Amino acid sequence: MAVNATPGFDLQPSAQQVPLESNYITNFDFLNQYLPDTYEKEFERYGNRSVSSFLRLVGAEMPSNSDLIKWAEQGRLHIKYQNCTSPAAAGAATTVATWTIPSPGPNFNPALANGSSAALRVGQTVMISDRTPGSTLTNKGVITATPTANTVTIAYYEAGGQAMAANVACDIFIYGSEFNKGTEGMVGSNESDDLIFDNKPIIIKDKYAVSGSDMAQIGWIEVSGEDGVSGYLWYLKSEHDTRLRFEDYMETAMIEAVPAEAGSGAGDFFQGTQGAPGTSQANLNGSEGVFYVVGQRGNVFGGGNPTTLAEFDSIIQRLDKQGAIEENVLFVNRNFSFDMDDMLAAQNSYGAGGTSYGLFDNDEEMALNLGFSGFRRGYDFYKSDWKYLNDPTMRGGLVGGAINGMLVPAGSTTVYDQVLGKNAKRPFLHVRYRASETEDRRYKTWITGSAGGARTSSLDAMEVNFLTERAVCVLGANNFFLFQDA
Repeated sequence: MAVNATPGFDLQPSAQQVPLESNYITNFDFLNQYLPDTYEKEFERYGNRSVSSFLRLVGAEMPSNSDLIKWAEQGRLHIKYQNCTSPAAAGAATTVATWTIPSPGPNFNPALANGSSAALRVGQTVMISDRTPGSTLTNKGVITATPTANTVTIAYYEAGGQAMAANVACDIFIYGSEFNKGTEGMVGSNESDDLIFDNKPIIIKDKYAVSGSDMAQIGWIEVSGEDGVSGYLWYLKSEHDTRLRFEDYMETAMIEAVPAEAGSGAGDFFQGTQGAPGTSQANLNGSEGVFYVVGQRGNVFGGGNPTTLAEFDSIIQRLDKQGAIEENVLFVNRNFSFDMDDMLAAQNSYGAGGTSYGLFDNDEEMALNLGFSGFRRGYDFYKSDWKYLNDPTMRGGLVGGAINGMLVPAGSTTVYDQVLGKNAKRPFLHVRYRASETEDRRYKTWITGSAGGARTSSLDAMEVNFLTERAVCVLGANNFFLFQDA
């Protein structure tokens, strides 16, 4: 059995310029002896329609003076090279071999020294390991000559020479150094490998307008619930909805924003015979939203939701290779939440019989708790439903390429704040908005026109304007996990 496709949920936005047409009598047939009964209170058929709350829970907002936000993140402390090869044969008579180090890439973190592509120095001791799955072949050695270009000379500690066959891909990492008595110190030095990231704020706008004539047609409606607003509203009902929708966009734009690529319609655009290369159609920069950053610099679990401990173990093993943050929060959609509940329930030896999991008092009014709020397996994982991923008018309505959840590290990290001029604690995820002593663009709203008390123009209407300028900063994206379909 399944949920029927019809009747379905209404996907049309409910905000209208004047949503009160059903609140007064439109049947002017005076011969009709029956007049309709009307309800003055608005029925909340969709409950709280707002989807914002994610950034309020995990982040913070702070001012920024510039239209470019930059920060530095630490690179790896230790150095490792992958896919290194040697032309020497296994067990060759020589106990010294020349190894080729690949060009710098994303799989390792070299700190360049003296123009060499390898941050290796004479006297350092290294371990060499065969990358072939199932292989146990290793060597340990000491660097005997200054690396040149992409090659380094290594003398083995093993009398049998090289353990690996010729040109087999291997890993090399430094584990220490060794020098003879009465020799000079280490030659050369390595620079710290800082990673510099930046983001640009975007300007988000919205507006609600109502004509002066419509404002003269008084109709009241009682609202309650959303955003702490309750009581009777007149024509400003749609203004209230516009405000709620704008506040949602303030958050969802920070989650979904992407930078405008060169040659795109939003940024630089090539118009063929109508323009020259580099001319812009929209002249926008875009911004790096949370999903974009985690997809580019974080971790991604694809192919559906992890539903077994073995799959979560692979996630934990990846976290071990990253920042190893002790506490993490999983913001998930409903299906992902159910999958985790089923996985955790299955760990109970009586779970299959349905006799004992969850917490209850075993009385006559017992309610069995079939859900879990979190679990610990190496790290602490707390689970929270994310309404944005469930809302059918937003991410919850996507069929292909859906995002089912995101793992966010809890806590904060220390960064240098240019506004304060000192180191400060910042959440891994936080929002920077443009502000100065004379202009605060965190959340601006103003009224223009000639109706409703406004006296700013000859327009026979009242316009309520909304504006914000902000960007999201994702510090340590390598500690985040994105869960999405294939």
